[in-house]
Amino acid sequence: MQLLLNLWREACRHIELNESIVRMTELVNRRIPVDLVLIRRISLEESLVETIAVGQVNGVPVPRHSRFECTEEDRGRLTEWLRKGHILLSTNRDRSPLLKALVPADVRSIIMAGPMVTESNASGALVLIRKSSEAFTNDEAEAMETILEPFTVAFENHRRFHELARLHEAAEAERRALLSRLKRKEIVEEIVGADGTLYDVMQKVDQVAPTNAPVLILGETGTGKEVIARAIHARSARKDGPIVRVNCGAIPSELVDSELFGHEKGSFTGAVNERRGWFERADGGTLFLDEIGELPLAAQVRLLRVLQDGTYERVGGQQTRTADVRIVAATHRDMDRLVASGQFREDLWYRISVFPIFLPPLRARRDDLPALVALFSRNAGLRMGGAPLAPTPEQMKMLEEYPWPGNVRELAAVIERAAILGGGQRLDIAGAMSTKLLALAERTGEPPVSSDHMPIETIDEVMKKHIERALKQTKGRVEGPFGAAKLLGINANTLRGRMRSLGIDWRAFKSE
Repeated sequence: MQLLLNLWREACRHIELNESIVRMTELVNRRIPVDLVLIRRISLEESLVETIAVGQVNGVPVPRHSRFECTEEDRGRLTEWLRKGHILLSTNRDRSPLLKALVPADVRSIIMAGPMVTESNASGALVLIRKSSEAFTNDEAEAMETILEPFTVAFENHRRFHELARLHEAAEAERRALLSRLKRKEIVEEIVGADGTLYDVMQKVDQVAPTNAPVLILGETGTGKEVIARAIHARSARKDGPIVRVNCGAIPSELVDSELFGHEKGSFTGAVNERRGWFERADGGTLFLDEIGELPLAAQVRLLRVLQDGTYERVGGQQTRTADVRIVAATHRDMDRLVASGQFREDLWYRISVFPIFLPPLRARRDDLPALVALFSRNAGLRMGGAPLAPTPEQMKMLEEYPWPGNVRELAAVIERAAILGGGQRLDIAGAMSTKLLALAERTGEPPVSSDHMPIETIDEVMKKHIERALKQTKGRVEGPFGAAKLLGINANTLRGRMRSLGIDWRAFKSE
């Protein structure tokens, strides 16, 4: 019993298997005299058996042949052995085909091997090697069955550690590649207007970021609420932890609890595996609940409990879990009206609105428009053509006269479209704005909101001018990869129908 307790202590003390195997070998040797302990990883997918850790007694040489490539017959034998889970015993003269796959070829000793199969289905073998001619006894084989579990846990800890390290390296490589494409040193979103119209907002961000207080960001759709949430996280003590964004309005009501808090295997139809919820994923960091006004009442009750005492249960689970999470919420809804109508709990409202921050719409930030246009134009040019782009004064005037009901998000989309229409070499602002109107008319049949300062034209007049401009550029070609339909981003038949209704003759542009 004491041996088993000591093995468990060593198995759980270290993450790296090579660190725990040395001490675990010493402990095993007191009960089962051995000269070598090998941990062999079995990969049936790769048809490979390899040594990943070695424990030595009295400096016995380590086997040189650490890898074995399996045949189809070997894979079948290994699969059956791992399924049955019995202990293998062998003398130095008796070596079964299965042991030939499990034990390095240069080992000529007394062998005892036991299977290790983890919950994640990772497979391995614990191999004990005795250099003397004394065979392993039945009592020692029974002891082997007892010690397999702590060795299996140490094996799984090692696998998980290296899997996390591999994922971290992949994520870091992706981050470096992204920074290289963006020609930036860090992934930090630039907040235009921080020293101007958003000065008060950033002052509040700096005040609340060092605390753990919940923050509620209010503002119209497209004003940049997620950018402010990330700025709060980046300035907090949790900056090295995760920031997880959840769009509460995009989750089906019947799955909200599962998404936020996770679920246990078999807790409902389709729950074939256990799932970590967003609270578990954001542990130690920030959970950004976007569009929190869309959260169903049932989920609001559970969210309130987490905010009150930091505990929750997975769907279908009995275990109480804790979450060290800082909540940043955002919404464009009229929360006072939702609370008054009973669609949002008043007690939860008080919890999340400890520190509200209001983001003004773009129409109230006219002074920031040139800087925003410059930023989006530069980035669009770098992504598409490798060189920054910039609007002309005439284009800038056109952008300034538009009311931007979709706020910063709409502006970014128009600039991106302008760079695409300009082939990545210039900005086609007029084309981007007209394409926007054309797409809106295709979808709704109604003209979009216009600025009081812009000349009011009918939607047909705008469409006709823009289609004629496209035909002129394509020399009358309507369809194909270089046709006006492709340039305008609509179906060729749709374009022909519009041309007929507007009285546009493509042949007039072919001669040009």
